Amino acid sequence: MSQSRRTRRAAERANKTVAAPREPQSAPPRELLWISLGLIVSVVITYWPVQKLGFVRFDDPTYVTENPHVATGLTWSAVRWAFTSGYGANWHPITWLSHMLDIQLYGFEAGAHHITSLLVHSATTVLLFGALFRMTGAVWRSAVVAALFGLHPIHVESVAWVAERKDVLSAFFWMLTLLAYASYVRERRSSSYAWVVVAFALGLMSKPMVVTLPFVLLLLDLWPLRRIEVPVRWTAARALVLEKTPLFAMSVASSVITFLAQRQGGTVASGVRLPLGERLGNAVTAYVSYIGKAVWPIHLAAYYPYPRVLPTAWVLVCTLFLLAASAGAIVAARARPFVLVGWLWYLGTLVPAIGIVQVGTQAMADRYTYIPLIGIFIVVAWGVADLLSRWPRWRVPTAVFAVAALLLFATTARVQVRYWESSMTLWKHALAVTTDNYAAHTYYGNALLSRGDINAAIAEYVEAIRIQPDYPEAHNNLGPALASEGKIDDAIKHFNVAIRLRPNYADAHSNLGVALASQGKIDQAIAEYIEALRLDPDHARARGNLGLALKAQGRTADAMRELELALRANPDNADVRNALAVLQSTRRTP
Repeated sequence: MSQSRRTRRAAERANKTVAAPREPQSAPPRELLWISLGLIVSVVITYWPVQKLGFVRFDDPTYVTENPHVATGLTWSAVRWAFTSGYGANWHPITWLSHMLDIQLYGFEAGAHHITSLLVHSATTVLLFGALFRMTGAVWRSAVVAALFGLHPIHVESVAWVAERKDVLSAFFWMLTLLAYASYVRERRSSSYAWVVVAFALGLMSKPMVVTLPFVLLLLDLWPLRRIEVPVRWTAARALVLEKTPLFAMSVASSVITFLAQRQGGTVASGVRLPLGERLGNAVTAYVSYIGKAVWPIHLAAYYPYPRVLPTAWVLVCTLFLLAASAGAIVAARARPFVLVGWLWYLGTLVPAIGIVQVGTQAMADRYTYIPLIGIFIVVAWGVADLLSRWPRWRVPTAVFAVAALLLFATTARVQVRYWESSMTLWKHALAVTTDNYAAHTYYGNALLSRGDINAAIAEYVEAIRIQPDYPEAHNNLGPALASEGKIDDAIKHFNVAIRLRPNYADAHSNLGVALASQGKIDQAIAEYIEALRLDPDHARARGNLGLALKAQGRTADAMRELELALRANPDNADVRNALAVLQSTRRTP
């Protein structure tokens, strides 16, 4: 039996078994239009300073400024690469195509790239409002959730960081999936289900964190769609699970592809460096910390380091809080199912990024809350409305407080946006609001080095290594700074440490090659460049340096081939262009 026929049969069984969804209330189209326009205007005003932001040296080079495939714009070869590459330790072709389209339209005008992310975020905010209203019929509660999503400062990272385009894109397709699913539940047509599949697939190809969406659809079946009642009957639940079999299969496939890409990219932390107990403790505290930042969004930073020591008492308190909140949500499920749905939305959608399978070195990240906090916002909006139904005299004061809170969030978000103006402002702020932040010291050192302040940069790298001696990026970046001071042997030592800590570190191999070449050890340098290119065939600097080293050995044909490839990847490299011109003129000379 074909997959489509099995899906239709599962849907038919679900339609016969589960309770019919309740028809949501209607609202005047003009009211919906004005609310949608209000959401768009408020989000645009809040985030408008993004037009003046630049690129930052924090994944932006990987995704845009130093990516040779993206730099070509939308070409057939680039599109093919987008769908076949695990570059950046992820498979997300729609995100790559989005960046390529921006290059095609705006070149490397950073402000325009930021405006694209803002437009997607604005559209996602309105789609969230539309999806919630379509499923619940509650106009203002849906609008409050959408406004919190659109204006909350914790979401600045997702919108103001060009490299995090994958966040706003995946959320956009998440909301489209919700709208398509609401239509499918109401109309029971295969064409509507097909749109669910298509929107979900586009979301997965934007950012694999949306793998939890099928589980959220099951939650929405409980509330507000009311396709199943509390207490849940297994026969009804089984039919709804079978109905979503294609979506679960897509989630599994995406999870496998993502894990393989991230493991190959070296971003999955080993159990030796971060034991399971430590990861579980951090996960529990992160769940509570995210809620704290949602309520009081201060000290937001681009990077939160793993704590040196995680107090057992704090882990215990957070664990008890999560257990108590979960128990309360279960108890409230019959009378107020939105509490259970919102709470499980928050807990479940954070699972891929909560750090049980640790990707990267951060303890937590603001961007991970982009979709999960919608669950908390739902609990707040519907919970407050429920309380006001019993205490109507508090409606006006509550409305005033809600407007004030949204204005405060918007103002704070606007301030937070400005920290993303440059690498200097971003990492200086991170150092001001966090402690023992070895990554922020390293990235701040990079910003200082790019401005020619070598001594200050070296001091930042040394401090990063003092805090975290096994942080390979600090050793790798300290090396060029020392080399520029003539301390080549010291630089080589740090490159070797970086490679020992991360054997697949292409950039460290490339930098080591440069240091060796400066000592006249051309053969050893060539070996390092070749290793860097084996690990990362798109490493333009390693390619160019390999060409220069081959030229120094008199291997003209090999040198020209590598220099041409390097120039194709990075047309602005003057050293490569000049060297290639010299070789070409030499070959033309009789």
